[in-house]
Amino acid sequence: MLMPSWIRRHLAAVRALLVLTVVLGVAYPLAVFAVAQSPGLRGKAGGSVVTTAGGRTAGSALVGQSFTGRDGRPLRQYFQSRPSAAGDGYDPLSTGASNLGPEDVLDRLPSPGAEGRQSLLTRVCERSKAVGELEGVDGSRPYCTPDGVGAVLKVFGTRTAGGSVPRPTRVVSANQACPARPFLTAYEGVRVECATPGEDLSTGLTVPIRGNAPATPKVPADAVTASGSGLDPHISPAYAMLQAPRVARARGMTLAQVRAAVRHNQTGRALGFMGEPVVNVVRLNLQLDSTNPYHG
Repeated sequence: MLMPSWIRRHLAAVRALLVLTVVLGVAYPLAVFAVAQSPGLRGKAGGSVVTTAGGRTAGSALVGQSFTGRDGRPLRQYFQSRPSAAGDGYDPLSTGASNLGPEDVLDRLPSPGAEGRQSLLTRVCERSKAVGELEGVDGSRPYCTPDGVGAVLKVFGTRTAGGSVPRPTRVVSANQACPARPFLTAYEGVRVECATPGEDLSTGLTVPIRGNAPATPKVPADAVTASGSGLDPHISPAYAMLQAPRVARARGMTLAQVRAAVRHNQTGRALGFMGEPVVNVVRLNLQLDSTNPYHG
């Protein structure tokens, strides 16, 4: 006696479910796990965990860290990572970028009842100034003021059809809150004013001022900008070499020793042609702690 067709269809579906569960839910995961435990892959499959000389887990070689003190200031004996926009910094649960673009040049100055917000330009300028002071080099950059904010003017007056203001009637340094001294004394013959927090400057023409900073700053770009993920553990060789003298002084090492450690933790372009050479800061600092502990 033949079973009804609807029963046969349900039995076929149950058999397919059981077979696929065994193959895809048991056999395949076990096979992948077995391959991941093979030599050369086990560490990567386990999260690329790195440890201290004493065997304590220090993090992952794939996730950056902040090497700062309790006051938030950089520890001089450590190489510093690039900035991070992931949470409070390198938070895997808040991975992401600031999503600010090159046209984000105007700050929102804090005022009573209103929280301020730094533009991307001011963040870059502030970081460059701080890195320059830490490493003892010129931290100036184009379109940055000497006090570390974006050098941007708001120019008021009658506009032409092309959008310019040939005869300004008022000029404000948009990112320098009063009573700060504006980075320019005058613009087109008009005295430059500091900005009053809370004042609406939206009707003015935005004019970034390049200034006389070198076209190629001493502070590399990766020292002042965050990565797309906010978790990047790498910095450029240029940024690492910029920090090498400070680390050498703090640890009592020769500059040649520190530079050798930098080169040891440097990797080239992927497949020989993709990307740029990078230095893993987490591994580099762990190596220095192992070979030349800081006793300050």
